[in-house]
Amino acid sequence: MQFIDLEAQQRERLPDGRTIREAVDTRIAAVLNHGRYILGPEVEELESTLAAYVGVDHCIAVASGTDALLIALMALGVRAGDEVITTPFSFIATSETIALLGATPVYVDINPASYNLDPAKLEQAISPCTKAIIPVSLYGQPADFPAINAIANRHGLPVIEDGAQSFGSTQLGHRSCSLSTIGTTSFFPSKPLGGYGDGGACFTNDPELADRMRRISRHGQERRYFHSDIGVNGRIDTLQAAILLAKLPNFQQEVEARGRIGAAYSSKLNAAGISSTPQLAPGNTSVYAQYTVRVPNRAEVQAALQQQGIPTAVHYPTLLCQQPALLCQHSCCSTGCAAPLAQTASEQVMSLPMHPWLSDADQDRVVSALASVLQLHSLSSAT
Repeated sequence: MQFIDLEAQQRERLPDGRTIREAVDTRIAAVLNHGRYILGPEVEELESTLAAYVGVDHCIAVASGTDALLIALMALGVRAGDEVITTPFSFIATSETIALLGATPVYVDINPASYNLDPAKLEQAISPCTKAIIPVSLYGQPADFPAINAIANRHGLPVIEDGAQSFGSTQLGHRSCSLSTIGTTSFFPSKPLGGYGDGGACFTNDPELADRMRRISRHGQERRYFHSDIGVNGRIDTLQAAILLAKLPNFQQEVEARGRIGAAYSSKLNAAGISSTPQLAPGNTSVYAQYTVRVPNRAEVQAALQQQGIPTAVHYPTLLCQQPALLCQHSCCSTGCAAPLAQTASEQVMSLPMHPWLSDADQDRVVSALASVLQLHSLSSAT
């Protein structure tokens, strides 16, 4: 069983009858023919298509989801001495980009139902040094942006959505990456919309921010060999833009399949007596970039499932405030992790196989195996 089946995706047929693999080959051939491997016409086409999909005025396609976060922070003027509030329960890129600019990540604990930053704990983390807030839309559903934005607005702070796992999801009818000052996402191959290499994007309705992010992603270049900003080499490759364009006609269909499969998983697991299934906040949809449950004695459960040919993964076993590269002396973490709910989650979460082509039979197999393993573990613990 595949944890994520990218080969199955290539066999899927587009509305015009071609397979995705055939469409990718055609798009790549077009790039090879015109030879504009950097900032070719596919990049602008991708940006306009993605902006329309998300429902914002501007999209800047970049080299990775990490670059998207870094460029967004740079465009907001984050620098040494600033603080940026975020969650400790995420991939390192969320905090790494803050630290790269010399700023300090300040961590706010999660809501244990959604695994996203808890707005009820946000305001107390704001200080005169706070420059921005980065909520992460973890596992596929948006963080609570109405509440987060309301607090941010009271303090005059911009909000960056780290939507690396939530692209295609919605909140109150609005798509992820349109929910804050800047939205960012990743096109890493395993993401809901994945390329065949690294890629990412920044989204905004602010034309000045859009211009700044575009310049920063191109070495701060305002015009050829004239650099008005310190920037980075953060452009997306034309080939990756072409691949994403080939896959986009089926993307919304895949989003809907993810929602159906996620709901079916929860129904089957709940019927099997497993209640630690993902909880969708009111008004949210999820793309289930990971379908994540909580289990006791996770390592033993994973090993037992692996023996039955069922792969699992852990996102994430170590909090950002515990990563050696990010340890700081800020009061948020100098006396130990101040995020007990995130800590508990990091010790229990386990992601199951999840992709738009997961069959009912494979879901049943996963649910049956997990229920059996957990029952055996419960009986063993009781004796």
